Amino acid sequence: MFGMPDPLYTPEYVCVGDEVATVVTSKGTIRVRLDAEGAPIHVANFCELAMSGYYDGLKFHRYVPGFVIQGGCPNTRDMTSDEVARGMRGPDGQPGTGGPGYRIVHEYDTNPRNSHDDGALAMARSSNPDSAGSQFYFCLGAQHMLDNDYTVFGQTIEGLDVISALRAGDDIESIRISHEA
Repeated sequence: MFGMPDPLYTPEYVCVGDEVATVVTSKGTIRVRLDAEGAPIHVANFCELAMSGYYDGLKFHRYVPGFVIQGGCPNTRDMTSDEVARGMRGPDGQPGTGGPGYRIVHEYDTNPRNSHDDGALAMARSSNPDSAGSQFYFCLGAQHMLDNDYTVFGQTIEGLDVISALRAGDDIESIRISHEA
């Protein structure tokens, strides 16, 4: 029914606590240590989506210089990089408005490490605190004004130079999850 929010989802993936995401983009590779202790729902959700191949072939759709680079919207899948960069509407809708068909509970007020430092990985959402799904962003510099409103679930350990080079329309080739002590 139109206007009904997507249902709340509890991921089935069980976090081990040593998850690292390798994000392969058209500009290079980024490695992110995920914070399963501080944001277990967000990490489990991200891992499930990554392991299913959900992110493979999507594009970054939002770039705000000195602020964030955002991706993970399924509406970008069947769009060219140029169409996304120009902000065009795709066959599945406007980039930045799509998701996995569910939403997850926020964790920004329970995560003791919810700090939007340079290279932090966090989930985007709408005005509803419990509306994150698949869209994520990397901070381009510290963005601590977001700490009390958005859930951080990882920190970049390699590839800050890649993050700073990304722009709207750049490809997310794959996201793979590994376990590293």
